[in-house]
Amino acid sequence: MERLNKYLASAGVASRRGADKLIAEGKVKVNGKVVTELGTVINEKNDTVSVNDVIVKAENKLSYVMFYKPKGCITTVSDDKGRKTIYDYLEDLNVPHLIPVGRLDYDTEGLLIMTNDGDLAYKLTHPSYEVPKTYLVKVNGEMPEHKLAQLRKGVEVDGEKTKRARVKLLEYKDDVSKLQITITEGKNRQIRKMLEAVEREVIFLKRIAIGDLRLGGLARGGYRFLNDFEVEYLKRL
Repeated sequence: MERLNKYLASAGVASRRGADKLIAEGKVKVNGKVVTELGTVINEKNDTVSVNDVIVKAENKLSYVMFYKPKGCITTVSDDKGRKTIYDYLEDLNVPHLIPVGRLDYDTEGLLIMTNDGDLAYKLTHPSYEVPKTYLVKVNGEMPEHKLAQLRKGVEVDGEKTKRARVKLLEYKDDVSKLQITITEGKNRQIRKMLEAVEREVIFLKRIAIGDLRLGGLARGGYRFLNDFEVEYLKRL
C-alpha cells in the first residue's frame, strides 16, 4: 500500500505537493473513479491510476540528467505560441516522465536538472531548503559598490524583499559589468528583477551551478546522466 501522492511523484508526474494539487483539482482517477481526498492510499500493484485520463505507472528506475538549456527555448512540454521547448533537445533520451527541476526563462541559458524523482525535484525547488543556485550575469553599465551591497542585503521584488545573496563583480569592460550571483530562492525571473531594482538591465544570464554541482563540458542543448556521487550529493543538499 502507498499514498497516492507518493505514487504520482515516483511516476515523475509531479512532486508530492504538486500531486496533492492535481488530486484536489479532480484530475486524478483510481480505477476509473475521480479521487479528491488528500492522503488517499492505493494498492500500487493492483490499482490503476490515471492523470487527465492518461494511465501513469511508478518507475522503478529513477534517472537524473544534467541538461544545458540554450537560450531561446522554454521549460515546458509544449507551447501555444509554437516556441521550441527543452524537450525538443531531449527527444532521443529514452527516459519516461522526465521533469525539470525548477525553470529557466526563455532568454536564460544554463544548468537544468531533469529527473523522474519527484521527491528530489520538490526538495531542490522548495524555498525552505534554501538550495544555492549560482548565475553568471552581464549587465549594461558600471556596478558601483553601493549597488552590489544592495543586492547582497536584499532588494524588493514583487512586493517582497529578497534574501541575502552572494554577489561578486568579476569584470567591468566596455561599459558592461560581469557578475556572479548566488541566491537561495527561486522566484520568477528573480535575477532579472533584482537587477532591475538597482536600475540595471540584464543582457546575458546563465545558471552555472546548483550547490557545488557545476555546469561544465556540455555544449548548449547537450546533456549527460549524473553519476552516483552527484546524485547522492543532490539528495544531501
